[in-house]
Amino acid sequence: MSGIRRREEDTPLHLLLVLASFALAAYAGVRLLKGDTLGVTLWFVGAALLHDLVLLPLYAVTDRAVQLLFPPRGDGGSRVRGERGGGSRTAGFGVNHVRVPAFLSGLMLLVWWPLVFRQVGHYTAATGLPADVFLGRWLLFTAALFIASAAVLLIPRIPRPRLPRLRRPRFRRPGRRARA
Repeated sequence: MSGIRRREEDTPLHLLLVLASFALAAYAGVRLLKGDTLGVTLWFVGAALLHDLVLLPLYAVTDRAVQLLFPPRGDGGSRVRGERGGGSRTAGFGVNHVRVPAFLSGLMLLVWWPLVFRQVGHYTAATGLPADVFLGRWLLFTAALFIASAAVLLIPRIPRPRLPRLRRPRFRRPGRRARA
C-alpha cells in the first residue's frame, strides 16, 4: 500500500477512477469507430495535426506578444511557469485579462462556428433565426468579454478620494485620574 500512496492523489480510489475513465473512453471509441472508421480516424488525426501544427504555434506567438505588451513586474504577482534560474519573473500587469476573454471567445467560436460563419443549413429551422445574426452576436459577446475584463482590471486601480482622518476625542472614565 505504501508504494501506491506516494502522493495524496495516488489512492486506490483514484486508480479505480482512472481505470474506469479509460474503460469508458475505450467503449466510446469502439462505438464511434463502428460506423465510419476511416472518416473518424481521419477527423481525429486531422484535428491533432491542425492543433499541433497550426493552432498551438499561433496561440503561443499570440500569448508571447501579449506578454511583451504587458511586461513583467518585480513587485510580486503570479510566477511564470517554466522559468529557470534564481530570478523571479512575474506575469505582466494584465496578461490574464487578455488571455481569459480570448480563450472564452475562441471557445464560443469553436462551438458555434457553423452558425457564425453562415454555414447553417439545417440549423436555421432549429434556431428559428436568420443566418446573418450569429456573427454580430459573437462579436458582441467577444466585445462584452473584453470590456468586462478591462473593467475588472481597471476599476480597482481608480484612485479614491482620501478624506481627512478625524481624531477621536479621548474620554476618561469617571473616577480615574489622568496619568502624569
